[in-house]
Amino acid sequence: MPNLAKAWRFFLLAGLVLLNAACHKQEAQTYEPQYTDTFRDRNLYHFAVHPLYNPEMLSSVFTPLMEYLNERIPNATFQLEASRDYTAFEDKIRRRSVEFLLPNPYQTLLGQLNGYHVFAKMGNDADFHGIFITRRDSGIHSVSQLKGKTISYPAPTAIAATMLPQQFLQDHGIDVNSDIANIYVGSQESSILAAYHRQADVAATWPPPWRNFVKDHPREAAQLKVLWQTPSLPNNSFMARNDVAADLVQKVRKALLDMPTDPVGRKVLQQMAMFPFEMADDNTYLPVRQFIRRFNKAVRPLDTFDAQPQPASAGRQD
Repeated sequence: MPNLAKAWRFFLLAGLVLLNAACHKQEAQTYEPQYTDTFRDRNLYHFAVHPLYNPEMLSSVFTPLMEYLNERIPNATFQLEASRDYTAFEDKIRRRSVEFLLPNPYQTLLGQLNGYHVFAKMGNDADFHGIFITRRDSGIHSVSQLKGKTISYPAPTAIAATMLPQQFLQDHGIDVNSDIANIYVGSQESSILAAYHRQADVAATWPPPWRNFVKDHPREAAQLKVLWQTPSLPNNSFMARNDVAADLVQKVRKALLDMPTDPVGRKVLQQMAMFPFEMADDNTYLPVRQFIRRFNKAVRPLDTFDAQPQPASAGRQD
């Protein structure tokens, strides 16, 4: 009998262990952002943000904005959608797989060709320019010294951090295709770190990631410096797919533009370290179209965007 009792205790303990493991496994497999009952019966809209940061940081920055929209707009739930890289994000635009976008200006033109339309934008266009970062001990002081050097960028279609810097170099006598080695490292922080770790002589990026790097990695940032900055273009846009109800787009626009006068909205903007959002439409990005045409001729070929965008009136009105 004692042996039988021991056997029962063993099987009972083993069963509890297996049950506990199964529960943990199920939690790991099914984990996803959870919404309260308040939002469960609403229409779900996906909001894709281009890879300003790595996915973890992008979530920490933009989730408060999604929560703010969810609280302010009845009958709709907005879910943040990150992308592993620029190519994956641009594929979502071409497939029209999400209802709302926050693309860079180049991707804004791509969105216009695929039935998306601008309804607002990030503020402070003066901040939308490229910068060049190098180590303080690099000995680089003039653009002409870059011949034969390696330059890092986040991605070929990062307009502020790649295209504006490459146009700047071309305008200052550096043939981007033959005078330097270009490496695309996948993210803004990776570009900065390439210069820090001497994998590149100079890193191209733009101000927000550089400010975050200075804040999060002060020891490493102290060994780097900004060399030059490029001219600016209109900042990143907010876009809606043309089959999203027009009244919903108007509500999202109003919520974004009202943030500076809303106590919760002001707090969210402060958390995001962003300037107030601004009114914009497709015509706001005509200077970007002109820049892309010039870039195609002077630097390297990209999409021409010569086709006209679909009319904004294509959106549903219900």
